[in-house]
Order: sequence, then structure tokens, then C-alpha cells
Amino acid sequence: MFWFPLQILSFVSVFFVVVSILSFCLKTHPDLRVPVIANETQQLSTNKTVWKLVRKPTEPHKSFFYMESVCNAWFAFEILVRMIVSPSRLHFIRRAVNIIDIVATLSFVLDSILNHMDIDNDVLEFFSIVRIMRLFKLTRHSPGLKILIHTFKASAHELSLLVFFLVLGIVIFASLIFYAERIQYNPANDFKSIPVGLWWAIVTMTTVGYGDMTPKTYIGMFVGSICAVTGVLTIALPVPVIVSNFAMFYSHTQARAKLPKTRQRVVPVEAVRPKGPPSGAVPPGRGAWKRDGVAGGGGPLSNNPGVATPTVVRNRALPLASEATKIIGKLIIIILYYYLTV
Repeated sequence: MFWFPLQILSFVSVFFVVVSILSFCLKTHPDLRVPVIANETQQLSTNKTVWKLVRKPTEPHKSFFYMESVCNAWFAFEILVRMIVSPSRLHFIRRAVNIIDIVATLSFVLDSILNHMDIDNDVLEFFSIVRIMRLFKLTRHSPGLKILIHTFKASAHELSLLVFFLVLGIVIFASLIFYAERIQYNPANDFKSIPVGLWWAIVTMTTVGYGDMTPKTYIGMFVGSICAVTGVLTIALPVPVIVSNFAMFYSHTQARAKLPKTRQRVVPVEAVRPKGPPSGAVPPGRGAWKRDGVAGGGGPLSNNPGVATPTVVRNRALPLASEATKIIGKLIIIILYYYLTV
């Protein structure tokens, strides 16, 4: 009953996130930008005024501004509502996804104000890149992204070891390739310094291989081959652990998805109807058990044997008797201890 409105809200939120990111990316395409032509007045030395049409850098089409305005209005409304209903506003603000959403919305507002005032601010334009980070909002609606994030958190130790060994190998092979290329005569040496060799070592150990820097000597080729093999082994070692963590979280998510989404009513113990004798074999004076622990049928309190008179069943006497027995036992022990010590 309550799942259908939640699915609609989830769909609307994902829709606005996708539209905002598409608008942010498409407005940089040259075919979707509008050229800006300005009329400038120049004063010549002969006291003549000349008007020139100057073409300035292009700007996005106005339709992108309206699309982003609608999307950011929805994001601002969503932030305010979630902050109001949040039990802890401090915890809400400290979450990384909410920080990204707030900074992205504020950057759009400030960018719109500065553009309206014809003020260019490159720093604020750089911070507008945060809007693309709204993709992380999809983690609230995508179980696959949640599984991936939990996998990285569970494999943080293995990933830190991977980064450590990669950094160690990069520094070692950058130094080796720098000196290996200087041993033989090599006029076309690409490795002018060790920091330049760091870039080559990163590209080689991660098996990317751009080819912009290559060793020319035999010793350099030998060092490069060892670097490539070491990079493959270093990256492949922690992969089984990460895959096992991913499989564990994936199976756990699939098991939870198969659980019933509606709550089942919990029946109290007193409401359980015990098994009684079959119908027709009820002794006189006793009736069938009922839900509230009351027996029906003619009993000692019934004036008419044919009329069912309810008789309360004392089914809680045993726990009270056991508690009374424990208390009496403790009192006896205390009295004996007092007389023995005195």
C-alpha cells in the first residue's frame, strides 16, 4: 500500500538527477552553444568613432539554464524536506552525499547570480564540477551501487595494501628506468628525470601503456618488461578477496529481496488455541478452549448444566508459585545465617 508512492518519489528523484547530469554535460558541446557577438566602440586618433562586431566565447543555450533551474529547485526542496524530517540534523549535514548535494545546489545559485551581474568567476565555475557528483545520490535507489560501496569498505585493507605495493614499485622502477636509459648511448632518451619516469611506471604497472614514453636501450627494455609483469601480479593478488566480498554482499542482498515486504501480524502467546479433545468427546463441566483462556461449559459455578458458564482458567499460578518459593527460600537462608553468626 505504501510502496507505490515511495516508488514514484524514487523515480522522480532519479529522473531529475539524470536530467541534471545530462544538461551539465550537453551544454559543453559546440553544436549546442550559442555564439556571443558584441558591439564595441573604438575611438581612433583622427577623432572618429568606429563600431565593430566582436565575437566573444560561446555560451550555453538558455534552455539548459531553465532545465537546471527546475532540477535544482527539486533538489533544494528535497534537501529541506529531508532535513526537516531527519531525527538528527547534524548527522544529516555530515553525510557525504548530502554535502555534495548542498554544495552543488549553492554553486548553481551563485553561478546564476554572477552571470546575471555579468561577472566572470573561474573559481566558481570550477566548483560547478561538484554537480556531476550527484551520481552518488543514486546509491539510495540502486542496490547495485550499495553493494559496490559496501564491497570497497569491506576490502579497504586489501586496497590499501594494493596502493602501497603499487607506489613502492612505481618509485623503484622509475629510478631503475632513469639510470638504465643513461648507461648506453641514447640520443632519443625520453626519461629526462625520475619524476618523468614515475608517469611511465604508473602507466606500465597498471597495464595501460600509452606509448608516449618508451625505453630505447636493451637494459631499459628489460626493466620495462619486469615492471609490466610485476604490475600484473600486484594488481591480481587482492582481486579474489574483493570478489569474495562482492559475492557475499550480493547474496545477502538477494536474500533480503526475497523476504516479504509486508509486515506479518504477530499473534500473542495467549491467543494461540491449544489442541483439545475432538468434538463430541468433551467431558461434562468442561467446554472448548477459547482464545482468551476462558473455558466454556457447565461447571461448578453453573446453575444450569446445559448453559455454558465461563470459568477463568488459572494458567499463571505456576510462575507465581515458583517466585514465592524462591523468596521464601532466600528468607530462610538469611535467618539461618543470622542465627549461626550470632
